[in-house]
This record gives sequence, structure tokens and C-alpha cells, in this order.
Amino acid sequence: MKLIIDTDPGVDDAIAIALAHVLPSIDLVGLTTVFGNTFVEQSSRNARYLCDLFGFTVPVAKGAALPYGATTYQPSANVHGPEGLGAMPDIPQIGQDTPEDAATFLTQMAAQHQGELVICAIGPLTNIADAIRLDPAFVGNVKQLVIMGGALECAGNITPHAEANIWHDPIAANEVFAAGFDLAMVGLNATMKTLLTPEQFDDLAKSAPKVGGFLNEISDFYLDFYRSVGVTDGCPMHDALAVLACTDPDRFTWRSDGLAVVQSGDKIGATIADPSRPISKTAMDVQATWAVDTMLREIGTMG
Repeated sequence: MKLIIDTDPGVDDAIAIALAHVLPSIDLVGLTTVFGNTFVEQSSRNARYLCDLFGFTVPVAKGAALPYGATTYQPSANVHGPEGLGAMPDIPQIGQDTPEDAATFLTQMAAQHQGELVICAIGPLTNIADAIRLDPAFVGNVKQLVIMGGALECAGNITPHAEANIWHDPIAANEVFAAGFDLAMVGLNATMKTLLTPEQFDDLAKSAPKVGGFLNEISDFYLDFYRSVGVTDGCPMHDALAVLACTDPDRFTWRSDGLAVVQSGDKIGATIADPSRPISKTAMDVQATWAVDTMLREIGTMG
């Protein structure tokens, strides 16, 4: 499977990128970056740093800096840390971004790998919407779009109604849901069932001292955030679960609906069923023990 991850690294993004690299069924052909957990410049820097740390090289294309209609953006540093990777204070600049921006890179790669490319979008969906606007053939060229985002008929995590990736750019998300992709949404319905404990991160550090040790180190900040909001059993896999949905969809329970995003009012950013929209799949449940065990086993082989 040829895969591009659209990302805003991010502690759980780092886990997802490591997992996508190590899974034998995935050919990771690039990363595109977007604002979200961090400013977009930090997202690209972090993505390039993670590639180097995890021992592989792929193009990194920098994308959107702002949500549609916005003139400023401020990340939630209390969730992922001021630089995006937990408490790490200084993250080196390694390598360079591609000359192409993310939307251009996405459309070019989708055309080059027509009918083969899967995009796993684990940040706000602005780059995906930009690519739709840039190339009318883009939607048809993509094999599947799997997103980490949304909360269908369950509580949000940034407001009572909205999941953060959708809430950060509801206009873009609404355009993506309307576009007609073969789309699978892996949101809070499933991801909040896949909690990673401090003890599991410790075990990962023992089995893979370099990669697992790094993930263990940056997880402390993320675990502390979840404790602060009352999730005391661990931190959700979130983005890594979307990667597993690309490779093992049969491990999930799916519901088919058209999807839309509320555009105003106190429910802005909420994902809702809309029968007038193209049909998408929403992950309502997952074999959670399998998902956590698979991530720990695979990343545990990285050394």
C-alpha cells in the first residue's frame, strides 16, 4: 500500500509515523504537514526530525498555515508541548521541505499513483481541501482517504460537541466530506477505546531503546494532559489507530453515512450524519486490545 500521512506532529502523530514506517504492508511515500498541534513550520521540522530519528527518508511537503477564513492560529501547547513533542525544548532542523507545497505534492503523487495511493490525514483537513481545489481529478485519483478526526454521536474533545482536527478547520472538513472520496473516518468513537498506559510505554522503551525510548520520553507530557482532563488510564492512540484502519479495516466496526460539519453556533466543528452527502464510513468500534498490541509489537522491533 502506497501511503502519504498528512500530519501535525504531535505525540500521537509520532507514534503513527513510526508505525507506518515499520508495518510491512505500507510503502510510506511522503509526509505532508499542516498547522494543528503545532504551527506548520514546527510540523515540518518535527516531521523531518522524526524521519531521521526513525531511520528513513521520505519527502516532507509543508502545507497550510491557517484554517480557512482565519488570519491567526494558536496551537494548544498544553496538549503536545510547546514544540509539539512533549517536553522536548529544542528540536533540530534536519533536511529541507520539498519545493512543492503540500497540496501540489498530494495532487502530483495521486496522479502518479492513480488508484493506488491511500492518504491518512491525522491533522486538520486544510491540505486535503486545498488539493481538491487545486486539481479536479484529485478525488478520483486517490484510492482511499482515511482521517483521524470527528466524533459521531459522541462527546468531542475540544468542545462538548467537536473533535479537535475537525474543529480547527470546519470549512475544510466540510468540503472534504462532500467531495466523494472513498472515505473512512476514525474518530473518538473508536480512538478513545485504545488507551496506552505508562507501563506500556516503559515496556516499549525496553524492547526498542532508541525509538521506544523516545516515544516513552515524549509520552509523559501527553499522559499528564489526559490526567488533567480526567482520563487517568492512559492516553489514546488516536493517529496510530487511523494507520491501522488503512491496513486492517476488518478489525473495526463501521457505520455508513453521509457526513457534514456544523459551521456555526455552539456546535461548530461537530460531525453529523447528512443523508444528502456521499457515503463515508465511520469507525464506531475497534478491537482495542488488538490495536494496542499490534502497535507495541511492531514499533518494539525498531530498536
